[in-house]
Amino acid sequence: MPYDNSAIAAYSVGAILFGLVAGLIGLIFAIVIYWRIFSKAGYSGARSLLMLIPIVNLIIIIMFAFSEWPIQRELNQLRQVAGGRPGGQFPPQYPPQGPQYQQPGQYAQPGQYPQSGQYPQRPQP
Repeated sequence: MPYDNSAIAAYSVGAILFGLVAGLIGLIFAIVIYWRIFSKAGYSGARSLLMLIPIVNLIIIIMFAFSEWPIQRELNQLRQVAGGRPGGQFPPQYPPQGPQYQQPGQYAQPGQYPQSGQYPQRPQP
């Protein structure tokens, strides 16, 4: 019984085309992801194209991991301007710290209450 080689050839071509299309979609997706990552870190998004070169991509990842990012430099400069020193008062610390009240068991005598200025007072009608 003779084999039909045209069916096998058609399946092979279909599998190859599917693999090429899936690979191209994955490559474009990876470039878009790396572009966004580099842009958010403060680098040029075009640096993501270097991730396609086999040895250069390792060097780029190492540089990316161990160097100071441009966005970090800018944040440090803003903190120095706002607070006058690194780690200044920019951005403000949340939640804001309110006055510290004493717990009821910390008074000298059980019947003694705090001064009237320590707790907010309700307005008198």
